[in-house]
Amino acid sequence: VQLVESGGGLVQPGGSLTLSCVASGLTFSRHHMSWVRQAPGKGLEWVSKVYTDGSTKYYADSVKERFTISRDSAKTTVYLQMDSLKSEDSALYYCATGDTGGYNYWGQGTQVTVSS
Repeated sequence: VQLVESGGGLVQPGGSLTLSCVASGLTFSRHHMSWVRQAPGKGLEWVSKVYTDGSTKYYADSVKERFTISRDSAKTTVYLQMDSLKSEDSALYYCATGDTGGYNYWGQGTQVTVSS
């Protein structure tokens, strides 16, 4: 299984970014997909999850109304549209999924830095 994230970068507060995660080596349609982030010196924080149906989505309170998760089964890709970015959103963002409800597959991460 391979998960490859992209789309991170430096953005000013209030700006937007879209992260992508391309999955391979698994049956994408059978896996719920999540985004998890880790800020410097802090632990892992779950951000968002989209179920296999593509319609059931959950968000952490800290990103609700600002981030939007989606998936494209034809491209085996999950996206995270991030709007109204804040400095506290700066983190390494990981795409993650698993076979039994947990997260046993992780990408290498993509860095998001929100700064003026």
